[in-house]
Amino acid sequence: MNLRWQVLFQHGHLQAGQSVLVHGAAGSVGSTVTQLTREFDAYVIGTGRAADRHKALDFGATEFVDLDNDTLEDIGGVDLVFDVIGGDIQKRSAGLIRAGRTLVTVVGPPEAQPAHGQAIDFVVLPDRAQLGEIVQRTRDGRLRTNIGNVATLDDAVTAFNPTERISGQTIIRVHP
Repeated sequence: MNLRWQVLFQHGHLQAGQSVLVHGAAGSVGSTVTQLTREFDAYVIGTGRAADRHKALDFGATEFVDLDNDTLEDIGGVDLVFDVIGGDIQKRSAGLIRAGRTLVTVVGPPEAQPAHGQAIDFVVLPDRAQLGEIVQRTRDGRLRTNIGNVATLDDAVTAFNPTERISGQTIIRVHP
């Protein structure tokens, strides 16, 4: 959870009214980033596959781009890109960054640099206060958890090596 907080506020310097492109907005990480971004009055453009549209919008994306069928570049300029994909999507997203703004990636060193902005790759650092903020938002209902799969401890290895794509967190139930 610290990852989401640090992406938006420490590295992305999110401010109200900004536009944020969240790749994987219906996924376990992206859905939390989407919710936090909306809570701080930013405009969220979520991306994913067509099947993810409803879920991304439900988590708070203002609009949705289907990466298989829509043209990413049609969205225009954005203040912050949150990248969980890398590769060609990251390179195309770098071209969308407004001057002085940021692309934050969690998939490794940036493969592309915005023309007049910055690209940041980082590893999350533990921070008790940030985790406390996330916990409080979850407790009071401002932040929903995106659970994609619940498995028993006996099925944990299979659950973390799925044969099909699962959108959301995998929870391992220890007690029956």
